[in-house]
Amino acid sequence: MDRMQIIKSRKSVRTFNGEKITPEDKEKLLNYTKTIKNPYNIPVEFMLLDREKYNLSSPVIKGEDTYIAAKVSRVKHCEEAYGYSFEKLILYAWSLGIGTTWIGGTLNRPLFENAANTKDDEYMMIVTPIGYPSKTQSEVDAKLRESVHGNERLPSSKLFFDKDFNTPLDFSEDCLDAVRWAPSAANRQPWRIVKDNDDYHFYLEHTPGYPSGVGWDVQKIDLGIAICHLMFIKDGKFIIDEPEIETNEYTEYIATISCESD
Repeated sequence: MDRMQIIKSRKSVRTFNGEKITPEDKEKLLNYTKTIKNPYNIPVEFMLLDREKYNLSSPVIKGEDTYIAAKVSRVKHCEEAYGYSFEKLILYAWSLGIGTTWIGGTLNRPLFENAANTKDDEYMMIVTPIGYPSKTQSEVDAKLRESVHGNERLPSSKLFFDKDFNTPLDFSEDCLDAVRWAPSAANRQPWRIVKDNDDYHFYLEHTPGYPSGVGWDVQKIDLGIAICHLMFIKDGKFIIDEPEIETNEYTEYIATISCESD
């Protein structure tokens, strides 16, 4: 599969066929985690956790035998770095035929944090089960996907804008389409992009009253995922330099990807 095929075909998998991940695939995943970098240059540490060894589970998952967790230091922009890095692993796993799904709320957090040996100055925000997808969904899986409209995305005109937030873009080039199909918590799709020539300014449109983690912002993880998707398709220079674009009280500048040719 090419990169756009990986992005468009990948979906959250909560029902696995019960087969254990092969040693070869585990080795590939572990080796890949050692190569993952993010544009914030904030290290994200990954680990594979055996379900039986640590008595791990989630009420929405069926047929898994292994989880992947990740830890990051409690520093500025750690959420975006975490989302970017974790999504790189998610996309790589899918290219191997391995299913995943982001889990932040439906887990025994203290149990997972203990299994990952999480320190007081670290966050373990998200985990994913890994496994080979089942040909059929569990009832819980199907209902959850339906409840968040997992197969749907907002139109480009609601997400992408030309030079300011008053001019929607009603077309979507490949890199923007890749962002549009990124996963997000409860499928809220909180990213907004203002395109100004070769610059892509990423903003977070906060969902009022949306619950977040203890000490971190779940929707900033989503923005890290969105940035990962654009940079997965299009090369660009990562910048944090807020442009003079008028926003509302719910909209926060995150970063810019500049794709200007040398």
